Amino acid sequence: MHTAWEEAGWERLGDGVARRRMPGWDETIGVIAGTTGVMIVDTGATLRDGAELRRTIRGVLGRDVTHVALTHPHFDHVLGTAAFAGVEVFGAAGLGDLLRRGKDELRHSAVRHGVDRNAAAEAADLVVAPHHHVHGQLTVELGERQVLLANVGPGHTAHDLAVLVPGRQGAPEIVFCGDLVEESGEPQAGPDALPQQWPGALDRLLALGGEDAVYVPGHGAVVDAAFVHAQRDALAARFGVAPAP
Repeated sequence: MHTAWEEAGWERLGDGVARRRMPGWDETIGVIAGTTGVMIVDTGATLRDGAELRRTIRGVLGRDVTHVALTHPHFDHVLGTAAFAGVEVFGAAGLGDLLRRGKDELRHSAVRHGVDRNAAAEAADLVVAPHHHVHGQLTVELGERQVLLANVGPGHTAHDLAVLVPGRQGAPEIVFCGDLVEESGEPQAGPDALPQQWPGALDRLLALGGEDAVYVPGHGAVVDAAFVHAQRDALAARFGVAPAP
C-alpha cells in the first residue's frame, strides 16, 4: 500500500521522514515533519525545483516548510532556497559568507552542469545565506521532534552539515549525509574538496549516527554503516590517509 509520500514521488524513510531523488543530478532532498515545524534538507538546483518541492510537501502534509538545512554549498543542493520565503535557514559555519561571495561561481557551476542559463542566473542572484550557523552541533525543535544538525566537515567541501533524525519506538536513527556519502557513483572530489580531511569527516558522521543508523547519501540509494565504513576506507586509500583506528 502506497503512502501519501510515495504517491507524491517521495521515498518514505520513517514516521514523518521522507526523501526524494531529484531528476537531472540525482541529488537527495529530505523532509522531516514534527507537530509544529517541517524541515527540508537541501532545496534543489533551481527556483523552479524549490517551488515544486514546496508545493509537494504542502500537498502531503497540509502545511508549509518552516526550516531549511543546507548540507553543503553546491548548486544542486542550494539554489532552490529562495523559493522558501520566510523560512529559517541553517548551514555549517562559514557557508553564508561563501554563498554571498560565490554567486558567480554557483551560476557558472550550474550552467556547466546543464542548468538553463537564465534559470541559473536568477537562482544565483537570489541565493539565500543561512540565518543560523552551526559550529559544532545544534538541536532544532519541530514540536515534539528534535533534529540534530552537526558540522561534521570539512571533507567533500569546507562546509559539510549532517542532519540526524532520532529514531522513534525502536526505529533506527536516520542521517542525511549530503555529499560526504555517495552511493550512485564514486564520491566526487572537486576543487573545493579537502580530501585529506574527508575520511575524518566520515568518522565523525559514523560516530554521530552509530552502527544501526540509516544513512541517506547526497546521491544514490539509502545505505548502512558498513557502506559508509567502506567508503571511508576507499577515500583514505585514494588520498593516502591513514586507516581508521
